[in-house]
Amino acid sequence: MIRTIVLTAVAAAGGWGVTRAVLAGRGVIDRRGRLDRTNHAGSTVSLIEGPAVAAGLTTAAVLVAAPSHRTAAVTATAVSGILGFVDDVAESGSAKGLRGHLGALARGEITTGALKVIGIPAAALLAAGVGRRPEPLGGSAALGALTDTVLAAGVIAGTANLLNLLDLRPGRALKAGLLALAIGESSPRTGTVLTGGALGVIAAAWPDDLAGSSMLGDTGANALGAYLGTRYALSASRPRLALELTLLGALTLASEKVSFTAVIARTPVLRELDAWGRPAALVSP
Repeated sequence: MIRTIVLTAVAAAGGWGVTRAVLAGRGVIDRRGRLDRTNHAGSTVSLIEGPAVAAGLTTAAVLVAAPSHRTAAVTATAVSGILGFVDDVAESGSAKGLRGHLGALARGEITTGALKVIGIPAAALLAAGVGRRPEPLGGSAALGALTDTVLAAGVIAGTANLLNLLDLRPGRALKAGLLALAIGESSPRTGTVLTGGALGVIAAAWPDDLAGSSMLGDTGANALGAYLGTRYALSASRPRLALELTLLGALTLASEKVSFTAVIARTPVLRELDAWGRPAALVSP
């Protein structure tokens, strides 16, 4: 117990420190402004937050005590962040959304988005295969392992995608991350350390993100989503995994037809929560 408490505190401090260090080094790391983008309000925003968050989360994941869980968390987080960074800085093709990227793949077009569609689930499968302790299904250990791995990988990859879909307004994805920490079950030891790391990283990124001076981008959103998905998927029961994957799948399909931003703008409670902490100039939908 004491070791877990110490590791959790170190993960929180380490995640916060690394994230803040990268953010503070923006002028050196991105002196030419290659990570600058224009946000929904027409202001310049930096994608430096993405690498900062991915680095902070990976640092926290390294501190997980159980080797298999550590490998799973580091793999899912780091690979998702790296593939997100490739998409952020070298985006190719005009395809958007899951349907668009799958369509591009069907035409033999390999875009940076398509690389994520392939690479993040692959990393999630590896993380799930390494990190979960499967239960037999129908008397078959192999079938149980296969089922658990596929379900857990789907949750990891699906959460990475969902956080990316939400990163359209300042603070929105970070708030979703906090909600996921509050409602998602996790293993007592690994989950506690990963929770500490996530809280430290979110706290470090919060001021700049809410102020609209930086954003997660694909790098940070994918990394945070994969990290949170791994935290949940390593220990959730099979029925919970199936339910979670169904919900993530439904939200992903809905995003192809409906604008989450429009839904939030029409729903008073969601609108107020979404705007909370954001400067007035950035509150408009």
